[in-house]
Amino acid sequence: MRMFRAVIVAAAFTAAATGAQAEVGEISLARQFGVSFLPLMVMEHDRLVEKRAKTAGLGDVKVTWANFAGPSVMNDALISGSLTFASVGVPSVVTLVERTRGNADVKGIAAYCSYPLSLNTRNPNVKSIKDLTDKDRIAVPSVKVSTQAIVLQMAAEKAFGPGNHTRLDSLTVSLSHPDAMAALLSGKEINAHFATSPFHEEEMKVPGIHTILNSYDVLGGRATAIVLVASGKFRDANPKTYAAVFQALGEAIDTINKDKRAAAQLYLDMTRDKRSSLEDIVKILNDPQFVYTLTPEKVFVTAEFMHKIGMAKVKPASWKDYFFPEAQGLPGN
Repeated sequence: MRMFRAVIVAAAFTAAATGAQAEVGEISLARQFGVSFLPLMVMEHDRLVEKRAKTAGLGDVKVTWANFAGPSVMNDALISGSLTFASVGVPSVVTLVERTRGNADVKGIAAYCSYPLSLNTRNPNVKSIKDLTDKDRIAVPSVKVSTQAIVLQMAAEKAFGPGNHTRLDSLTVSLSHPDAMAALLSGKEINAHFATSPFHEEEMKVPGIHTILNSYDVLGGRATAIVLVASGKFRDANPKTYAAVFQALGEAIDTINKDKRAAAQLYLDMTRDKRSSLEDIVKILNDPQFVYTLTPEKVFVTAEFMHKIGMAKVKPASWKDYFFPEAQGLPGN
């Protein structure tokens, strides 16, 4: 009987050890719309996660991809566990860290694109945000939580003084970038769009549309627009899969930066963008303000603001509060 019990205990230990080493066989990644998400398109097209996972001894990991119109739904999907990796702006990273602290423990894996957001309008009477009235409607990916919404709040506080950060919130409407551009160009209710590339560049081709605000001016320089995030719970349970995604992201960025023309063509092929030409996308990728990099930039500025206005309860000590250790060695700010 003692021998039998010993065998059972040993078998249980073996099963536990095997289970501890097993990692998920399927993951999901999501992105939004625009050229900034090109690294994830390269990862999908070149099957970089699958290759890295196989090299790490994980076998054939199934990777599924999804597009989301804005961060609010993506945030909820990540928290619920129906999404493994999400691509969001810095305000969403701060929000996710706050909402999941002590349970899912969501944080940033790394940044992957810094680029300026442009607030465009077709209203000839609006030269700055001070000229906006109740008759104006501004399209943003998600009201209150998107990077555009928070940058607009930061700009409003600078323009109208402390305590006035929500002054323009009532003018914002949630729309995906493709829908926002279509609405702006239609000449109907939406007369402003806080745009990303290539939608900003397409809007600038239309006479009468002009830019009244640039996010770099508000944030004080080049700033991260997109961060890849995951839960700490997933990272702890699947360290090799997590590493495969992190490495694949870095490889995708290197691929883009080595041959931007080829990357531009891949973007057009995968998005089926008929409005932009190859030269249009190459021009965006060669713009010194548009940079693919893992390094987080101006994260702390946004986190401090969100804490000041009460959107983040815990006062940040560093940008590193919002990223896993793999990114903390980068020269971020």
